[in-house]
Amino acid sequence: MSERSLPPPTLERLPVYVRVLDDLARHGETTASSSRVAELAGVAPAQVRKDLSRLGTYGTRGVGYDVADLAAHVRRALRLSDAHRVIVVGAGHLGQAVARYGGLRARGFEVVALTDVDPAVVGRSVDGVLVRHEDDLAEVVASTGATLAVLAVPPGAAQGTLDALAAAGVVSVLSFVPGRLTVPDGMAVRVVDVAAELQILSFYASSP
Repeated sequence: MSERSLPPPTLERLPVYVRVLDDLARHGETTASSSRVAELAGVAPAQVRKDLSRLGTYGTRGVGYDVADLAAHVRRALRLSDAHRVIVVGAGHLGQAVARYGGLRARGFEVVALTDVDPAVVGRSVDGVLVRHEDDLAEVVASTGATLAVLAVPPGAAQGTLDALAAAGVVSVLSFVPGRLTVPDGMAVRVVDVAAELQILSFYASSP
């Protein structure tokens, strides 16, 4: 099966497997069974075996998986073999926090640009990256080679900015803007609604 046709639930578990395998490697473990990976990932062993078999990866009976080889294979499936250039659109508190997050570079993502419309932040540097005006979005994308974007703009500006990103050649967007967006053809968008996630957690926090 091509990685392009992976079922969404499998695709969502692959980054978890990468994290688990990296942790095992840091602790000096060179092989791991599907049961061990499953325990650390919080899924069933059969699910791990099924997910990895979709990538054409099979462990050795009685030995398990080679940790380093499996991590490299899953990274290739996620297109993480090369560093991805990311543009952050919206340089408010959230956008700046994303740009400063060191875990992105450790996992193969480099924030190469920020944009905003607020004169108070345009021209400033955030962790060594200059904030450009959003009117220059197409030129910024072209000059940096960014293919991924983080959208952290006000809801009223989200759709227009998303369309501008698509026109500039950005193919994948992580949006922190709640609400429905019309996704341009050829673009993948994932939405993180922080308030909605907290509302779900409030159920568990108030459960007896």
